Amino acid sequence: MNEEWGGEFYPWMLLSPDGTLLFAGRCAGAKVDDIAGRKRHTHNIRCPFTASGKEFRMSKVVFITGAGRGLGTDLVRAAISAGHQVVATGRRPEDVEKTLGGPQDNLLVQKLDITSLEDAQAAVQTAVDRFGRIDVLINNAGNFFAGYFEEVSPAQMRQQIETNLFGPMNVTRAVLPVMRKQHDGHVITISSSAGVIGQEFCAAYAASKFGVEGWMESLRYDIEPYNIRTTIVEPGFFRTELLVDSSTSWPELAIDDYAERTGPTIEAWKSMNGRQSGDPAKLAQALLTIAEQDQPPLRFVAGADAIEGVEAKANELLAQAQASRKLGDNLAYADATA
Repeated sequence: MNEEWGGEFYPWMLLSPDGTLLFAGRCAGAKVDDIAGRKRHTHNIRCPFTASGKEFRMSKVVFITGAGRGLGTDLVRAAISAGHQVVATGRRPEDVEKTLGGPQDNLLVQKLDITSLEDAQAAVQTAVDRFGRIDVLINNAGNFFAGYFEEVSPAQMRQQIETNLFGPMNVTRAVLPVMRKQHDGHVITISSSAGVIGQEFCAAYAASKFGVEGWMESLRYDIEPYNIRTTIVEPGFFRTELLVDSSTSWPELAIDDYAERTGPTIEAWKSMNGRQSGDPAKLAQALLTIAEQDQPPLRFVAGADAIEGVEAKANELLAQAQASRKLGDNLAYADATA
């Protein structure tokens, strides 16, 4: 069921039993006056009627990268099932569409190599041409370069950061002008528990995800004045396709001192594929819940393993800060003022 008021669509409306408009909630798009006489914004898309009676829930336009497999596919399916309009992107759009079951009314499949700003700008423009806006960006695409630092080639290190850090930066750079114009939006970026906790054999991957953490945490302050929210997602081990051969690259270089460790470590990582405890479909549902919140969390730690690890790291950092006081507290100029 859809309703119109004064030629504008309201994504959140509350009606009295006799059909009188009691409230039209916060939204974005073409400006209209709400019942209090203040200027509000409203979506130019229709909104599905919910089972709760005279209540309408907002149908969002959700832009998802890396939609052809793993968590990305689960995100697209969950968003469509929830009544949202979805832009599903990937390097091979024909494979994305096939994986998702073919064309659908609420689905736009677009080619996007996230390392290309031109690809990102083209995909965003097509999305706006089709749906009129972008409400939620989920930066999901990424890959994994494993190995001890010295055995990961400089080219591999650069490629890892190009994909996992500059990739989501490219897509976000293309989307933000749309969200600023709307004065509304939500940027969700998939980081990792490895963006908080360094670990063996993950120097390149952790470097890229620590970079994501710093960028997203700082980006928050840049775009908050335009009513654009941010959420960093730190998953633990989920049964996605991150560890399949097409997503994981092993070290190109070989150094004798590492030889007895490298081989067994690679086999250990390979053996984890398909055995991770986390369910990506449940993670997708959790992220859709966050995307629908008016005040989403700045950081979402996903999975019991990740929560335990991040708590331990937080305690470790606190202890290190306290231990630094004796030597680090009194390093200012004598005449410096607080």
